[in-house]
Amino acid sequence: MSEVTRIRVSTDAPYDVVVGWGVHDELPAVLGDEVRRVAVIASGALRSTAATIVDVVAGHGYEPLLIDVPDAEQAKTSTVAAFCWSELGQAGFTRSDAVVSVGGGATTDLAGFVAATFLRGLRVVHVPTTVLAMVDAAVGGKTGINTAEGKNLVGAIHEPAGVLCDLSHLQSLPAADVASGLAEVVKCGFIADESILSTVESDPAASLDPSSSAHRELIEAAIRVKATVVARDLRESTSQGRQVGREALNYGHTFAHAVERAEKYTVRHGDAVSVGLVYVAELARLAGRLDLATAARHSDVLESLGLPTRYTGSSWPELHAAMRVDKKSRGDTLRFVVIERVGAPAILAGPDPDLLTAAYAEVAR
Repeated sequence: MSEVTRIRVSTDAPYDVVVGWGVHDELPAVLGDEVRRVAVIASGALRSTAATIVDVVAGHGYEPLLIDVPDAEQAKTSTVAAFCWSELGQAGFTRSDAVVSVGGGATTDLAGFVAATFLRGLRVVHVPTTVLAMVDAAVGGKTGINTAEGKNLVGAIHEPAGVLCDLSHLQSLPAADVASGLAEVVKCGFIADESILSTVESDPAASLDPSSSAHRELIEAAIRVKATVVARDLRESTSQGRQVGREALNYGHTFAHAVERAEKYTVRHGDAVSVGLVYVAELARLAGRLDLATAARHSDVLESLGLPTRYTGSSWPELHAAMRVDKKSRGDTLRFVVIERVGAPAILAGPDPDLLTAAYAEVAR
């Protein structure tokens, strides 16, 4: 195994995010000695990778149970969650057993939710296989499934025992998925770490290359941002005015989730986030909270990675209605995470409806 990076997430139940090549071997140490049965939850598209994890589990004396789930957002439904609960129940899982997720962000969200809710909480270890899952879904303990009314409206906070980011998984990832995952990395740059933006701007091609040192640096930098934020505010409870806690990680996501719903979850999450970042930057600019150059920097950085910055696939009334059921809303008041400069997130609550429409016009051009 090559050199690994360990990033500590210092919450009340601290754990490590391990980044490197061949880190699957660390799984038994994270699972521990008390676990007997291990459910490996993975999509059919990752059957060979899941089989490798099953072999690691079985080779160290655990009883593996492989649970196949649908690909992407199709996995994040109450029907699929109930199927997983049934599989665990039929296999006789107890509170001392564990779940291992293997896959992208959707599989990670689902498996974490299943672990959080079965017997009121099983140990879970995440083995993310995409950029998006490594920098976002696997870290921080947020789990969830979608409903017809919106994304991630049902969920729980359930921290993992550990996260194993094996960089070898990214070598076979489609280029479009690599780029999509980097939207969440760019988000971290705007809310907390400008060096992320500088790395992308200096060499977009290297940033997109999973074999490059720049790509690994971006992943690790984004994980560090998230680890720092969730350690301060695990349950997203401290945002007030210009003091923004975990809610900052939702930068760009209010509009992004509306796009995903309008597209029936067929659009890549990172692609939706990319447009969402441009939308909220324009909203902040129009509200007098952000300068023109920083707003324009959003489009420049994202477009250098080949990410979309425009969206015309749905009507503004439909998108506006979808945003109103966003988790950050309070009563009838829409709330947006904005930035006032790079590294300075803030909350914009109840913006003038005309500003919302004008910001949409900018991304619909």
